[in-house]
Amino acid sequence: MKKKYDDQSSINESIKYPKVRLIDVLGKQLGIYSSDTALQIALSEGLDLVVISDKSNPPVCKIIDYGKYKFLQEKKAKEAKKKQHNASLKEVKMRYKIENHDYKVRVNQALRFLESGDKVKITVIFRGREVQHLNLAIELLNKIAADLKDNSLIQQLPTKDGKNIIMILAPNKK
Repeated sequence: MKKKYDDQSSINESIKYPKVRLIDVLGKQLGIYSSDTALQIALSEGLDLVVISDKSNPPVCKIIDYGKYKFLQEKKAKEAKKKQHNASLKEVKMRYKIENHDYKVRVNQALRFLESGDKVKITVIFRGREVQHLNLAIELLNKIAADLKDNSLIQQLPTKDGKNIIMILAPNKK
């Protein structure tokens, strides 16, 4: 009984090693066999011979149902991808003449982003001739950094970027 699979690099007849270490369905080591003998044992049980590890000498092969094995590998990969969190860059914008309540709202917003594991880019926007008040914007950014010091690390100090001043905060890993 020959089965067709799209990835046949390490199953059944495509195994080109002279000797393999054989493991049965229950995970018990059967010993070292020639590839042909191991394949005959697998086929006699109606299952496939699959290379599990080609790094060892001799390579480790297991007698399993390849379709089920492939399904479980894909399921593991999907679970690992779910648990992975890609930190993105969120932005909080404000003017240098911000009111106290609005300031607290922006700080809480940045705190929420940091707690969810994202980096935060804090931008102070200038219009027209307001650019001459750079020192006030830098003081504001330093105040934000001080307010968020328990939850963040400064990744980029305040820098001028055109008519804006930006600072980037990264989440603090405790």
